[in-house]
Amino acid sequence: MNAHQIQPGDKRAIEGLLSDGPNSELEEKLMLFGQFVGDWDILEDRFYQSDGKPSLEQNLTRGELHWDWILDGRAVQDVWMSIDERTHKAIPEGTTIRFYDQKIDAWHSIWISPTQAVVKTFVGRQVGDEIVLEGRTAEGYPLRWIFSEITPNSFRWRAEETRDNGKTWTLREEMQIRRRLNAE
Repeated sequence: MNAHQIQPGDKRAIEGLLSDGPNSELEEKLMLFGQFVGDWDILEDRFYQSDGKPSLEQNLTRGELHWDWILDGRAVQDVWMSIDERTHKAIPEGTTIRFYDQKIDAWHSIWISPTQAVVKTFVGRQVGDEIVLEGRTAEGYPLRWIFSEITPNSFRWRAEETRDNGKTWTLREEMQIRRRLNAE
């Protein structure tokens, strides 16, 4: 574990938030996102315009990602951070809370980003070898966040949207992410 992570019992931790691992009653289902618990490096984060062309601004950034079990191991929370290229400090961008809902056999996922003044809600499921979260853009268009090329030590994340009811999907952002193998 990294020195910056808060452990259960730490005075900075919110009582009842952190958990040691997945809830044993749902462990198999919880591992869809539980497999990502740990520390990750965002090797590259690329942004695209609505026409699918690379964005001229902020086209390639780096960052880090930290996942942990919360709420008696019934949910997973992550914090996405970008690296300020000038200061090399990690800047928290937002957090996602995900939990498995037995009634719909899927995950609810809520992304919160105070820096972007955004809250996005999704429902996620495994689709083949990918994890697909479906939601809507701020304008109401269908949006997918997709985890793909998943291995124990890496994955690709991408955001796609459609403006023609799913006939075509446009890539808006993609990240290459690798598990941090050495503790800092």
